[in-house]
Amino acid sequence: MSSKLIAPSILAADFANLQRDINMVNQSEADWFHIDIMDGVFVPNISFGMPVLKAISEHAKKTIDVHLMIVDPDRYIKTFAELGSNVLTVHYEACTHLHRTLQAIKAEGMKAGVALNPHTNISVLEDTINDIDLVCLMSVNPGFGGQSFIENTYNKVKQLKDLITRKGASTLIEIDGGVTNKNAKQLVDAGADVLVAGSYVFKSKHQMDTIKDLKALANS
Repeated sequence: MSSKLIAPSILAADFANLQRDINMVNQSEADWFHIDIMDGVFVPNISFGMPVLKAISEHAKKTIDVHLMIVDPDRYIKTFAELGSNVLTVHYEACTHLHRTLQAIKAEGMKAGVALNPHTNISVLEDTINDIDLVCLMSVNPGFGGQSFIENTYNKVKQLKDLITRKGASTLIEIDGGVTNKNAKQLVDAGADVLVAGSYVFKSKHQMDTIKDLKALANS
């Protein structure tokens, strides 16, 4: 059984002390950096763009997992590869030609992810699951950090796990939004592989301990 991964979400970091927070993640038991790119169009918020991602990439010593919450992500696939992204996730709802987008991401040497909003049914991935390295299930409505967890997520994880198993795919399941020590174990038991944690990590007093405890819980 492979180890479950923890991906602190940099959106919740202290932007005035970004290098400090990146070094904390580097030194912690976290596995990935989760980086949300928002355009203010696909979601009602604007996060950060290329220069900040470039700065993060220069200091990050772990996998860079970029989650694009933007319209027309195809325009920027090459740019995100050049900026050091290892995993590039696009929203199903933002892609008219999902299969083509996935192929374009892989052609740039990145792993290809697809994110689903809370209202989007797992069944939309029936025909592409074998081309997807990671599915990011939004367990809150995308756009803002610190929201509370949507309970229906457990069912979606199980449905997605069933689809992956049925199709013989090796897709990882990532959960993004409202992840804490209260739901981590239940999510992993349902089939999750990667847990994104933002506010829960960065708002805690002892961030490295919080990551360590979450990692232990996910792998218990």
